[in-house]
Amino acid sequence: MFGRRKKKDAAEGAAGEAEQVVDSVDTEADDEGARERVRLEPEPRPDGPWDSTEVREPGEGRVDLGGLFVPGVDGMELRVEVAGDAIVAATVVLRDSAVQLQAFAAPKREGIWGEVREEIGSGITQQGGIVDEVEGPLGWELRAQVPVQLPDGTGGFQVVRFVGVDGPRWFLRGVISGQGAVQPQAAGLLEQIFRDTVVARGDGPMAPRDPIVLKLPNDAQMVPEGVQQEEGSRFSGGMGQLQRGPEITEVR
Repeated sequence: MFGRRKKKDAAEGAAGEAEQVVDSVDTEADDEGARERVRLEPEPRPDGPWDSTEVREPGEGRVDLGGLFVPGVDGMELRVEVAGDAIVAATVVLRDSAVQLQAFAAPKREGIWGEVREEIGSGITQQGGIVDEVEGPLGWELRAQVPVQLPDGTGGFQVVRFVGVDGPRWFLRGVISGQGAVQPQAAGLLEQIFRDTVVARGDGPMAPRDPIVLKLPNDAQMVPEGVQQEEGSRFSGGMGQLQRGPEITEVR
């Protein structure tokens, strides 16, 4: 049986339909805004990290790793990590905190940090972790609780911060762990190391997201560890796919 709707009901129905149309438009606009956000051109970097063309002497006060020049500070340990036969990441350990540095090739006029953040966040969430996207001292970053297995075999969480900056044809990602992640206000020196890092991508052709390969410094003091880590995404924060390699201790 069909009945005639009263004018009031009809008006309310029309209003509801209008709201649905507006909501649909808003959703499409939000989706389009998100797509535009991840494809933005790299922003200016007045405080670094730097491209090798922007620094007169990149090796001055920094450890020369080929694709990266990492600032040296008193008491730090510098560990390099390998994938296969290639050195692809460096980790600066400073007291009870650390920052892992890894550089990747990127499109000339298109930043990838927004897209990478979404991938990292999605991966951690699927593992049962927790991710918050916040604007920190280094720009937009992810503060995450990543599921890990504790030494006693039980499950737990590791707190890490994922930071990143898009440069000219490269992207530099940092993963801060330890007290610098638990208490971000205590990470000032690690953040400064990240800012003052110099990326030397080179002029050769590279596919976007290919890691920029590093090398050992000539005067490295080698302390091999050889700890194999589990497989994972190369954007997962260095907690997968990379094998712990030589440790370089910088004493300054």
